[in-house]
Amino acid sequence: MDYKMELADVLYDQLKEHIGKSKLMAMIEKPKFENMGDLAFPCFELAKIYRKAPQAIAIELVKNMGASNFIQNAEAVNGYVNVFLNKREVSSRIIQEVLSSKEKYGDINIGNQDIITIDFSSPNIAKPFSMGHLRSTVIGNSLAHISEKCGFKPIRINHLGDWGTQFGKLIVAYKMWGEEQKVKENPIKELLSLYVQFHEEAELDSSLNDQGRLWFKKLEEGDKEAFELWEWFRDESLKEFSKIYELLGVSFDSVHGEAFYNDKMDQVVQILEEKQLLKESEGAKVVEINDDLPPCLIKKKDGTTLYATRDLAAAIYRQTHYGFVKSLYVVGNEQTLHFKQLFDVLLKMDYKWHEGLKHIPFGMMLKDGKKMSTRKGKVVLLEEVLNDAINLAKKNIMVKNPELESKDTVARQVGVGAVIFHDLKNYRLNDIEFSLDDMLRFEGETGPYIQYTHARASSILKKGKFVESNEKLAITDDEAWVIIINLMAFPAVIKRAFDEYDPSQIAKYVIELSKAFNKYYGSVRILADHEQKQARLSLVFAVQIVLKEGLRLLGIKAPIEM
Repeated sequence: MDYKMELADVLYDQLKEHIGKSKLMAMIEKPKFENMGDLAFPCFELAKIYRKAPQAIAIELVKNMGASNFIQNAEAVNGYVNVFLNKREVSSRIIQEVLSSKEKYGDINIGNQDIITIDFSSPNIAKPFSMGHLRSTVIGNSLAHISEKCGFKPIRINHLGDWGTQFGKLIVAYKMWGEEQKVKENPIKELLSLYVQFHEEAELDSSLNDQGRLWFKKLEEGDKEAFELWEWFRDESLKEFSKIYELLGVSFDSVHGEAFYNDKMDQVVQILEEKQLLKESEGAKVVEINDDLPPCLIKKKDGTTLYATRDLAAAIYRQTHYGFVKSLYVVGNEQTLHFKQLFDVLLKMDYKWHEGLKHIPFGMMLKDGKKMSTRKGKVVLLEEVLNDAINLAKKNIMVKNPELESKDTVARQVGVGAVIFHDLKNYRLNDIEFSLDDMLRFEGETGPYIQYTHARASSILKKGKFVESNEKLAITDDEAWVIIINLMAFPAVIKRAFDEYDPSQIAKYVIELSKAFNKYYGSVRILADHEQKQARLSLVFAVQIVLKEGLRLLGIKAPIEM
């Protein structure tokens, strides 16, 4: 129930000659302090229209407001109309709405099942899945859930980094220093070691870089030895990645990597030539964009392709194949220039659908204030962090609840949830300093705190033998009002998270709802008063439903016991 909309309806009768309902609704605010009401309407913009002081307008609006069963009281204060909602009526309506909708509470059908492609995670093969890949993976996964909640059909795409000069370098490294048996026994670790060694040696002998470029050219031209080595590296990598994705609970509709677009790039080059967009620059092929951006490099001097060529082919393929209305690229801040160039080239190619393309940048995962680097071997492996988190969760369970039946399942849900939540509670554009201690804390504003609150609500419902009822219940506890206000806000938070591509809106929301519920639990004996018991348990059930759904939107499980 959107009470901003209902208040807008009430005020519209008086203001319709001068202001539209959507504008009026946008003006309604939430007051800074509880004693100023639940909703506020500022009258300052109306002063010029009515040629009256804002306070005089506010007094008149309050005086002429019609009766409403959801408004308890309205006051004119310093040019604002401050509205106090009818707590009993609103509480009853909100709880009923959550309980009748269940996990569908907060669903917003603004998408009409239109398709959104979401390109996220996209690790490079032959390299370990590091903490640096976590951000794209969990942000993209959450945005897919949020898009679905808003009525869109998300297509989850893992655009694997399985092509490029680095594979020429890896082939050189393997041929010079690799041992087949060692790679077979521990593929990712050995391939990373070879990759690091290549860059160390290349600093002393720059000709190695030329050899790397030569072997990538062979790979592009279909050389049998190069292709077989590349395919082996790719297969071993995918086996390792699948373990991580299973732990994180992340799945994809497409795992077409860069290599998939090899046979689609000539067509892109042909279209660029037909439209007379391709220019020669020092032997390379480029598309000039504008004075603000450097030219977009399409083909190198040696004829090999680049990220831009493959991404152009991928964008065209996805539009042809899926017919998306939006296409999101969840890729770090450092690729902002690349996507500006990519979108501008598609605009020059006269593809109207380029307007639906959106780069969703995010800050880096730092270690000791510096970017993690695979080249230099400075990586923290995500699988190790997840396993450490799961083991710590298991230890906590053994201390606090050794009788818990599904210890391993809950430990996995809590440990993985801690890692995901630690990332998503931060605004995506901010850098995050990697700290295992902070990530694995189980107190404060953490994933385990939210999960524990959900488990606490589940325990109360079980203890109180709660049975759902269709009767209209009114909760009279003053302490419950802050929970009601939070529950009421959930649909708007989802819409904001979608509009701003910002899962942290959901994370911050479940923190506030958990705090409100735990404060209520600490001050009200929920099961003590027989007359209020059913209404209070209904409130607890509503909290449990919304916390579980909020965690699901973040890609986190909600255990019923901990």
